Amino acid sequence: MPTVCGIFGIYGHDEAANIAYLGLHSLQHRGQESAGIVAAGSAGLRRQVAMGLVSDAFDEARLARLPGRAAVGHVRYSTSGSSELRNAQPFLFEYARGSVAIAHNGNLIDAPEIRAELESAGSIFQTSSDTEVIVHLLARARENTTEERLLTALAQVHGAYSLVVLTEDKLIAVRDPHGVRPLCLGRLKDAYVLSSETSSFDLIEAEFIRELAPGEMLIIDQHGLRSCRLRPDGDAPRHFCVFEHIYFARPDSLLDGRAVYRCREQLGRRLAVEHPVDADVVIPVPDSGVAAAIGYAREAGITYEMGLIRSHYVGRTFIEPQDSIRHFGVRLKLSPVRAVVDGKRVVVVDDSLVRGTTSRKIIKMLRAAGAREVHLRIAAPPTTHPCYYGIDTPTRSELIASSHTVAEIARYITCDSLGYLSHDGMMAALGVDGAAAGYCSACFTGRYPLALARRGPADGDRDQPRPLRLPLSS
Repeated sequence: MPTVCGIFGIYGHDEAANIAYLGLHSLQHRGQESAGIVAAGSAGLRRQVAMGLVSDAFDEARLARLPGRAAVGHVRYSTSGSSELRNAQPFLFEYARGSVAIAHNGNLIDAPEIRAELESAGSIFQTSSDTEVIVHLLARARENTTEERLLTALAQVHGAYSLVVLTEDKLIAVRDPHGVRPLCLGRLKDAYVLSSETSSFDLIEAEFIRELAPGEMLIIDQHGLRSCRLRPDGDAPRHFCVFEHIYFARPDSLLDGRAVYRCREQLGRRLAVEHPVDADVVIPVPDSGVAAAIGYAREAGITYEMGLIRSHYVGRTFIEPQDSIRHFGVRLKLSPVRAVVDGKRVVVVDDSLVRGTTSRKIIKMLRAAGAREVHLRIAAPPTTHPCYYGIDTPTRSELIASSHTVAEIARYITCDSLGYLSHDGMMAALGVDGAAAGYCSACFTGRYPLALARRGPADGDRDQPRPLRLPLSS
């Protein structure tokens, strides 16, 4: 299934595929498993996809095979077991009404049930991705235009999705009624561009116009822009993913009307208020912990330094699809700076703590580099529940905070103290008073705002947490 991937679209540019290539570069942090582009030209839609990074998937020759003035692109990471070229997006399909390409960021929570019904009715699926469900529903719709058929298809699915859909003569962008995943509109001279994050616009020197509204469908063609609503009966409750601010988005992006960097800095400041400690230096776990660590250091009045150096030739460990790669990658990815931590009382600030294995290795490396004390501070609440809306979190039984106290976790990861940001503190740092109005924070609370397919929200408890066998000593 597609998860927190990156999508990009462009309409009305003579070098559409080349611009899409650059746009995907700035979304590489959202997925490192595969990359693809579909372009629309005089010869119809043409597709190029490959496993690996954007720079591995495309060269000058491959881009030359994608002529046209419109294109959509995708970078992907997946859940375990679906890392295959056949699942690389954008997908390109031929059906009775012509050709259509689609790229998806998110997760359809009722896809298995709908797929089973479609297969029973004779549909043949080419991939294991839930995105293909939308394509089959689109093909079965009887309306006249692609956007009308897409509206009919999306009325039958539920979940989190941001989509870019390309035909031979138009580009369509859609954001789900709850706005779980981001999607932004920009302008590059006479062309329109769409991206999961505004960082793409900065790279290609496009002007950011606005974010698509939750439940908005935007159609771009030779006549310009027009939009419509997925729900003509009114707006659905808004549930933007709070984890975009905490971890996934690039710090130089604007999401939900906020600068991601400033959000993370505020999370760090609030964390320092809630969990102060006497220490000599504050260091981040790079890169996603940097802004929060700066905020913590400023609020606490403690020196900030880079005590861990990241190798940028190793991908983000959280989104690697295999456990063996994830665990081995910690030492490849991070190295302690002895000159910063030797003999010091160190505060380590990270964006989240999921399984605990990475934090345990980091703390052991810092102690080996001479750190006298290591205090871990997490700029988010404990992750206690899996995400069903597009983030590849582990099952609940693998989430260390679902079955262990803070003291037990601290003992396992061998830190001198451990402090998580409270849920109320997180929301306050994001400018929300009281409850998580307008946000989805189910991974921290277990309160799922979108019913989980046909099984109900209690499905989150089906994978009951069981005590992990943790080696509770160093």
